[in-house]
Amino acid sequence: MDSPGRRRRARRTRRPPLLCTALAAVVAVGGTAAGTVYVKERAHAGAGAVPSSATPRVRAGAGEEASVESLAQPSVDRDALLAEAMASVSVEDGAEVSVAVLDVESGADASYGSRTFDTASIVKADILAALLLQAQDAGRDLTAPERSRATAMIENSDNASASALWEAIGRADGLGTANKRFGLTETEGGDGALWGLTRTTAADQLTLLRVLFGKDTEGKGGSVLDAGSRAFVRRLMSSVAAGQDWGVSAAADGTGWALKNGWLPRSTTGLWDVNSIGRVTAGGRDYLVAVLSDGGTTKAEGVSLVESAARAAVSALREADAD
Repeated sequence: MDSPGRRRRARRTRRPPLLCTALAAVVAVGGTAAGTVYVKERAHAGAGAVPSSATPRVRAGAGEEASVESLAQPSVDRDALLAEAMASVSVEDGAEVSVAVLDVESGADASYGSRTFDTASIVKADILAALLLQAQDAGRDLTAPERSRATAMIENSDNASASALWEAIGRADGLGTANKRFGLTETEGGDGALWGLTRTTAADQLTLLRVLFGKDTEGKGGSVLDAGSRAFVRRLMSSVAAGQDWGVSAAADGTGWALKNGWLPRSTTGLWDVNSIGRVTAGGRDYLVAVLSDGGTTKAEGVSLVESAARAAVSALREADAD
C-alpha cells in the first residue's frame, strides 16, 4: 500500500481488442469510524454505478459483462454495547463499579470503567496462581500443607491460609513478579501483610482469568501455568462454600460457573468493597467475567450491584455475537 501523499506511476499496456478490460475502480467513502469501502471490477467501461448494498454479488449479462460488488461491514463496538447495558444497572449514590468480560471461544471482549479498586479476597486467586508458578519454576509440586491452605483459601475464603501463602510467595514483591509473567500491568500488592488491600482493575483481573481459564494453547501464546496447575485452580473455584457462590455466577444459565469473591468493609468509611471474578456458561458458551465495586452501604447492596453488572456484561457480549 502506498504511503499518504505518494503517487503511483501508471503503466499503459496494449491488449488485444477482444480481450480489452477496464481496470478495477476503487472508491473509498468515509462515513463510519472504520470507513466504508466500495470495490467494483468491470469487464468494460459503461457498467452501472456502484450500488450501496453490503452484500457481495456477481452480475453477468449475455456472457459479455460481469461485476463483483462488496461493501465492508463495520465492526461491532462491544464496549459501547456494554456501556449501554450498564446504563440500566442501578448504582447507589457514591458507589462505583467496573466490569470486563471475554467470550472464551471467539476471544471477543469488552470493558466498562478503568479505575483501580481494592481486591479484598479476590486476590486469593492471584496468590494461588503465583504460588503455583513459583513451584512450577522450581520443578516441584505443592506440598501437602500448601495444598491444604490453598483449598481453604479458595473454597472457604480462609484468611489465615491466605496470610500464610502471602508470606510464602514473598508478599507484594512475589505477587508482582508473578503478575509480570501473567501479563497484569495495573495490579499493585498491598503493603506488608495487607494482601486484601492489593489494588487492581477489572481489565487486569480479566487477564488473570485468561491465565486460569483461557484456551489450552500452551506453546503458542498460552498460559505460563501448566495444565495441572490450571486444573487445580479451576477445581477449587468450582467448589466454593455455600453462601459464597454469589457474584458472577448470576450470569450463568445453570450450574456452569467457577468463581472467587471478595468483600471488605472499609474501617475508614464504613462502606463496602464487593468484587467477583470467574467463568460462567451461558447459551452454551463460556465467558470470563470480572466485576469490581466499592462505596456500597451494605454487603447486600454490593452483591446486588456485582450480580447485575455481571448479567449486563454477558448479555452485551451475547448480543454482539448475535449481530
